Amino acid sequence: MSEELQEIGKVTHFFTKISVAVIELEAPISVGDRILFKGPTTNLEQTIKSMEIEHQKVTRAEAGQSIGLKVDDRVRENDTVYKIS
Repeated sequence: MSEELQEIGKVTHFFTKISVAVIELEAPISVGDRILFKGPTTNLEQTIKSMEIEHQKVTRAEAGQSIGLKVDDRVRENDTVYKIS
């Protein structure tokens, strides 16, 4: 069974000290989803453990929203974010 990738957004900012990526969403996403950050030097797969909108913890975010997401490793601005299904 092959995994499908659905583009869900782009990284617009990355805070190095706290390892948080800001993602501008083009599709809905939920805590527990598997995602992949892909860029020229980035290839990071992880499960969403928690995310925030305007410093409020949320379990789901919709297209058009910007979320803050704790990431396991460095990602970069303009990296594409995919949902793995």
